[in-house]
Amino acid sequence: MVRVAGRIGVYPGTFDPITLGHADIIRRGAKLVDHLIIGVTTNLSKNPMFTPDERMATVRREVAALGIANVSVTGFNALLMKFAEAQGAGVIIRGLRAVADFEYEYQMAGMNQQLNDRIETVFLMADVSLQPIASKLVKEIAMFGGDIGPFVSPAVRDDVLARVEKIGRLGDS
Repeated sequence: MVRVAGRIGVYPGTFDPITLGHADIIRRGAKLVDHLIIGVTTNLSKNPMFTPDERMATVRREVAALGIANVSVTGFNALLMKFAEAQGAGVIIRGLRAVADFEYEYQMAGMNQQLNDRIETVFLMADVSLQPIASKLVKEIAMFGGDIGPFVSPAVRDDVLARVEKIGRLGDS
């Protein structure tokens, strides 16, 4: 566990892959807390393209490129509230893109509050230019040979394209 004096926040996600939208929330979320922990988790229902270790390495690389000193990256495979409590966090940071995100996140925040009412959930609206970006769509665009450059950093674009090359594009008949 990382011990840091002051307010600790957790920004959880699968980050498969990390997008410019995620980077925006990380930048802005880091301003709200003394230490922001990016919690990289596994959600098998999302059909991950990258392993947990690959995703953690990529998120670490992208966070380093942002140059934000008060952010660390760690993996977890547990209930979010148990993870947050173990990290000493008082805040969960979640990004919102659209009304559909709000409905899901509102339900999750309510359940999380039932599990631990000492940890608050804070929602950050995605930058307007980044609102349509979703990891799932980035992967789908890449799998069909589309340009994902506007949605991810150049390094992440290269990672995704290399993985698509390895597993094979869709639509190539």
